[in-house]
Amino acid sequence: MLHQFITLKNLLSSTRLKSTMEKGTKPPARFSKGLLQTEELYNYVLETSVYPREPEPLREIRDVTAAHPRAMMSTAPDAGQFMAMLLKLVDAKKTIEIGVFTGYSLLLTALAIPQDGKIIAIDMNREAYDIGLPVIKRAGVEHKINFIESEALPVLDQLLQDSRNDGSFDFAFVDADKVNYWNYHERLMKLLKVGGIAVYDNTLWIGSVAMPEDETPEILKAGRQATLELNKLLAGDPRVQLSHVPLGDGITICRRVY
Repeated sequence: MLHQFITLKNLLSSTRLKSTMEKGTKPPARFSKGLLQTEELYNYVLETSVYPREPEPLREIRDVTAAHPRAMMSTAPDAGQFMAMLLKLVDAKKTIEIGVFTGYSLLLTALAIPQDGKIIAIDMNREAYDIGLPVIKRAGVEHKINFIESEALPVLDQLLQDSRNDGSFDFAFVDADKVNYWNYHERLMKLLKVGGIAVYDNTLWIGSVAMPEDETPEILKAGRQATLELNKLLAGDPRVQLSHVPLGDGITICRRVY
Protein backbone atom coordinates (compact mmCIF):
# COMPACT_ATOMS: atom_id res chain seq x y z
CA MET A 1 0.00 0.00 0.00
CA LEU A 2 2.81 2.43 0.79
CA HIS A 3 4.07 2.46 -2.80
CA GLN A 4 0.70 3.95 -3.79
CA PHE A 5 1.25 6.93 -1.50
CA ILE A 6 3.25 8.92 -4.04
CA THR A 7 0.78 8.20 -6.84
CA LEU A 8 -2.20 9.40 -4.87
CA LYS A 9 -0.28 12.46 -3.69
CA ASN A 10 0.33 13.36 -7.32
CA LEU A 11 -3.32 12.70 -8.12
CA LEU A 12 -4.55 15.12 -5.48
CA SER A 13 -1.86 17.61 -6.46
CA SER A 14 -3.17 17.62 -10.05
CA THR A 15 -6.75 18.02 -8.85
CA ARG A 16 -5.84 20.97 -6.64
CA LEU A 17 -3.78 22.57 -9.39
CA LYS A 18 -6.69 22.33 -11.84
CA SER A 19 -9.04 23.87 -9.28
CA THR A 20 -6.59 26.68 -8.59
CA MET A 21 -6.16 27.48 -12.28
CA GLU A 22 -9.92 27.50 -12.85
CA LYS A 23 -10.23 30.10 -10.11
CA GLY A 24 -7.61 32.25 -11.82
CA THR A 25 -5.22 32.25 -8.87
CA LYS A 26 -1.51 31.51 -8.88
CA PRO A 27 -0.76 27.78 -8.51
CA PRO A 28 1.64 26.67 -5.76
CA ALA A 29 5.31 26.35 -6.66
CA ARG A 30 5.37 22.69 -5.53
CA PHE A 31 3.20 20.21 -3.72
CA SER A 32 4.00 19.67 -0.05
CA LYS A 33 3.21 16.86 2.34
CA GLY A 34 1.56 19.32 4.70
CA LEU A 35 -2.18 19.85 4.97
CA LEU A 36 -2.03 23.62 5.39
CA GLN A 37 -4.15 25.47 2.84
CA THR A 38 -1.35 27.26 0.99
CA GLU A 39 2.18 26.36 0.06
CA GLU A 40 3.31 29.78 1.25
CA LEU A 41 1.92 29.20 4.74
CA TYR A 42 3.48 25.75 5.03
CA ASN A 43 6.84 27.14 3.86
CA TYR A 44 6.54 29.91 6.45
CA VAL A 45 6.27 27.30 9.21
CA LEU A 46 9.23 25.35 7.82
CA GLU A 47 11.50 28.32 7.19
CA THR A 48 10.68 30.15 10.43
CA SER A 49 10.35 27.41 13.04
CA VAL A 50 11.46 24.05 11.67
CA TYR A 51 14.54 24.33 9.48
CA PRO A 52 16.44 26.80 11.73
CA ARG A 53 16.19 24.27 14.59
CA GLU A 54 16.69 21.13 12.51
CA PRO A 55 19.96 19.34 13.40
CA GLU A 56 22.40 19.14 10.51
CA PRO A 57 22.24 15.32 10.27
CA LEU A 58 18.47 15.52 9.75
CA ARG A 59 18.95 18.05 6.96
CA GLU A 60 21.49 15.69 5.40
CA ILE A 61 19.14 12.75 5.49
CA ARG A 62 16.39 14.89 3.93
CA ASP A 63 18.78 15.79 1.15
CA VAL A 64 19.83 12.22 0.38
CA THR A 65 16.20 11.09 0.50
CA ALA A 66 15.03 13.80 -1.90
CA ALA A 67 16.34 11.86 -4.92
CA HIS A 68 14.44 8.72 -3.95
CA PRO A 69 11.35 8.08 -6.14
CA ARG A 70 9.27 7.61 -2.98
CA ALA A 71 10.73 10.54 -1.07
CA MET A 72 7.25 11.64 0.05
CA MET A 73 7.15 8.58 2.32
CA SER A 74 9.64 10.29 4.62
CA THR A 75 8.39 11.88 7.83
CA ALA A 76 7.37 15.51 7.36
CA PRO A 77 9.93 17.81 9.05
CA ASP A 78 7.30 19.70 11.05
CA ALA A 79 5.85 16.43 12.37
CA GLY A 80 9.38 15.28 13.13
CA GLN A 81 10.12 18.39 15.15
CA PHE A 82 7.00 17.77 17.22
CA MET A 83 7.95 14.14 17.83
CA ALA A 84 11.43 15.16 18.97
CA MET A 85 9.78 17.35 21.60
CA LEU A 86 7.53 14.48 22.71
CA LEU A 87 10.57 12.22 23.09
CA LYS A 88 12.20 14.78 25.37
CA LEU A 89 9.01 15.39 27.37
CA VAL A 90 8.71 11.72 28.31
CA ASP A 91 12.49 11.29 28.76
CA ALA A 92 12.36 8.44 26.26
CA LYS A 93 15.19 5.93 26.45
CA LYS A 94 13.74 2.72 24.98
CA THR A 95 11.68 3.03 21.81
CA ILE A 96 10.16 1.11 18.90
CA GLU A 97 9.85 2.26 15.30
CA ILE A 98 7.66 0.38 12.83
CA GLY A 99 8.42 1.52 9.28
CA VAL A 100 11.83 3.11 8.83
CA PHE A 101 12.24 4.04 5.13
CA THR A 102 15.50 6.03 4.83
CA GLY A 103 15.59 6.85 8.51
CA TYR A 104 14.57 10.48 9.07
CA SER A 105 12.29 9.72 12.03
CA LEU A 106 14.71 7.05 13.24
CA LEU A 107 17.58 9.53 13.25
CA LEU A 108 15.58 12.23 15.05
CA THR A 109 14.71 9.64 17.70
CA ALA A 110 18.31 8.53 18.04
CA LEU A 111 19.40 12.14 18.45
CA ALA A 112 16.73 12.80 21.10
CA ILE A 113 17.33 9.83 23.39
CA PRO A 114 20.39 9.50 25.67
CA GLN A 115 23.67 7.83 24.69
CA ASP A 116 22.62 4.54 26.29
CA GLY A 117 19.14 4.68 24.74
CA LYS A 118 17.94 1.92 22.42
CA ILE A 119 15.61 1.77 19.40
CA ILE A 120 14.13 -1.38 17.91
CA ALA A 121 13.62 -0.36 14.28
CA ILE A 122 11.55 -2.68 12.09
CA ASP A 123 11.18 -2.52 8.32
CA MET A 124 10.82 -5.07 5.52
CA ASN A 125 13.15 -3.09 3.22
CA ARG A 126 16.75 -2.64 4.32
CA GLU A 127 17.67 -1.11 0.96
CA ALA A 128 15.92 2.15 1.82
CA TYR A 129 17.44 2.19 5.31
CA ASP A 130 20.91 1.81 3.83
CA ILE A 131 20.45 5.12 1.98
CA GLY A 132 20.31 7.05 5.25
CA LEU A 133 22.65 4.80 7.23
CA PRO A 134 25.87 6.71 6.33
CA VAL A 135 24.31 9.87 7.78
CA ILE A 136 23.26 7.99 10.91
CA LYS A 137 26.82 6.67 11.30
CA ARG A 138 28.33 10.14 10.89
CA ALA A 139 25.93 11.44 13.52
CA GLY A 140 27.41 8.93 15.97
CA VAL A 141 24.12 7.28 16.93
CA GLU A 142 24.17 3.94 15.08
CA HIS A 143 24.95 2.12 18.33
CA LYS A 144 21.49 3.03 19.63
CA ILE A 145 19.69 1.27 16.75
CA ASN A 146 18.76 -2.38 16.41
CA PHE A 147 17.49 -2.60 12.85
CA ILE A 148 15.39 -5.71 12.14
CA GLU A 149 14.50 -6.51 8.55
CA SER A 150 11.13 -8.16 8.99
CA GLU A 151 7.39 -7.78 9.08
CA ALA A 152 6.50 -6.03 12.31
CA LEU A 153 3.89 -8.31 13.88
CA PRO A 154 6.22 -11.33 14.36
CA VAL A 155 8.82 -9.08 16.00
CA LEU A 156 6.26 -7.50 18.34
CA ASP A 157 4.88 -10.92 19.24
CA GLN A 158 8.38 -12.17 19.97
CA LEU A 159 8.99 -9.20 22.27
CA LEU A 160 5.76 -9.99 24.12
CA GLN A 161 6.91 -13.54 24.77
CA ASP A 162 9.44 -12.10 27.22
CA SER A 163 7.52 -10.66 30.18
CA ARG A 164 10.43 -8.31 30.90
CA ASN A 165 9.38 -6.29 27.86
CA ASP A 166 5.88 -5.64 29.21
CA GLY A 167 5.53 -1.94 29.95
CA SER A 168 9.22 -1.34 29.29
CA PHE A 169 9.11 0.97 26.26
CA ASP A 170 8.77 4.74 26.49
CA PHE A 171 7.83 5.66 22.92
CA ALA A 172 6.73 4.13 19.62
CA PHE A 173 6.39 5.56 16.12
CA VAL A 174 4.32 3.71 13.52
CA ASP A 175 4.52 4.48 9.79
CA ALA A 176 4.04 1.18 7.98
CA ASP A 177 1.18 -0.79 6.42
CA LYS A 178 -2.00 1.00 7.43
CA VAL A 179 -4.21 -2.09 7.56
CA ASN A 180 -2.21 -3.38 10.52
CA TYR A 181 -2.18 -0.19 12.60
CA TRP A 182 -4.75 -1.50 15.05
CA ASN A 183 -2.86 -4.80 15.37
CA TYR A 184 0.27 -2.80 16.18
CA HIS A 185 -1.66 -0.66 18.63
CA GLU A 186 -2.94 -3.67 20.58
CA ARG A 187 0.60 -4.95 21.04
CA LEU A 188 2.06 -1.54 21.81
CA MET A 189 -0.47 -1.06 24.59
CA LYS A 190 1.27 -3.97 26.33
CA LEU A 191 4.83 -3.00 25.45
CA LEU A 192 4.58 0.70 26.33
CA LYS A 193 4.79 1.78 29.94
CA VAL A 194 1.90 3.70 31.49
CA GLY A 195 2.62 7.27 30.42
CA GLY A 196 4.40 6.06 27.29
CA ILE A 197 3.48 7.48 23.88
CA ALA A 198 2.63 5.89 20.53
CA VAL A 199 2.55 8.12 17.45
CA TYR A 200 0.74 6.98 14.29
CA ASP A 201 1.49 8.65 10.95
CA ASN A 202 -0.80 9.32 7.95
CA THR A 203 -3.99 9.35 10.02
CA LEU A 204 -5.66 11.92 7.75
CA TRP A 205 -4.67 9.98 4.60
CA ILE A 206 -4.10 13.06 2.47
CA GLY A 207 -7.40 14.54 3.60
CA SER A 208 -9.45 11.70 2.12
CA VAL A 209 -11.00 10.85 5.51
CA ALA A 210 -13.21 13.93 5.04
CA MET A 211 -14.15 13.17 1.42
CA PRO A 212 -17.56 11.71 0.50
CA GLU A 213 -17.01 8.08 -0.44
CA ASP A 214 -18.47 8.52 -3.93
CA GLU A 215 -16.05 11.39 -4.61
CA THR A 216 -12.96 9.59 -3.32
CA PRO A 217 -10.46 8.54 -6.02
CA GLU A 218 -10.29 4.76 -6.31
CA ILE A 219 -6.61 4.65 -5.39
CA LEU A 220 -7.39 6.29 -2.03
CA LYS A 221 -10.32 4.14 -1.00
CA ALA A 222 -8.60 1.19 0.68
CA GLY A 223 -6.30 3.40 2.73
CA ARG A 224 -9.14 5.78 3.50
CA GLN A 225 -11.32 2.98 4.85
CA ALA A 226 -8.52 1.54 6.97
CA THR A 227 -7.74 4.98 8.35
CA LEU A 228 -11.38 5.75 9.14
CA GLU A 229 -11.68 2.49 11.07
CA LEU A 230 -8.42 3.10 12.93
CA ASN A 231 -9.38 6.64 13.90
CA LYS A 232 -12.73 5.45 15.23
CA LEU A 233 -11.11 2.68 17.28
CA LEU A 234 -8.44 4.99 18.70
CA ALA A 235 -11.02 7.61 19.63
CA GLY A 236 -12.93 4.97 21.58
CA ASP A 237 -9.95 3.37 23.31
CA PRO A 238 -10.10 4.13 27.07
CA ARG A 239 -6.48 3.00 27.49
CA VAL A 240 -5.15 6.16 25.86
CA GLN A 241 -5.22 9.93 26.07
CA LEU A 242 -5.58 11.07 22.48
CA SER A 243 -4.59 13.99 20.27
CA HIS A 244 -5.12 14.04 16.49
CA VAL A 245 -2.74 16.64 15.06
CA PRO A 246 -2.80 18.03 11.48
CA LEU A 247 0.96 17.95 10.96
CA GLY A 248 2.33 16.36 7.81
CA ASP A 249 -0.31 13.91 6.63
CA GLY A 250 -1.86 13.81 10.09
CA ILE A 251 -0.36 12.21 13.19
CA THR A 252 -2.25 10.73 16.11
CA ILE A 253 -0.59 10.78 19.53
CA CYS A 254 -1.72 8.15 22.04
CA ARG A 255 -0.52 8.34 25.63
CA ARG A 256 -1.11 5.12 27.52
CA VAL A 257 -3.04 5.87 30.73
CA TYR A 258 -3.42 2.31 32.04
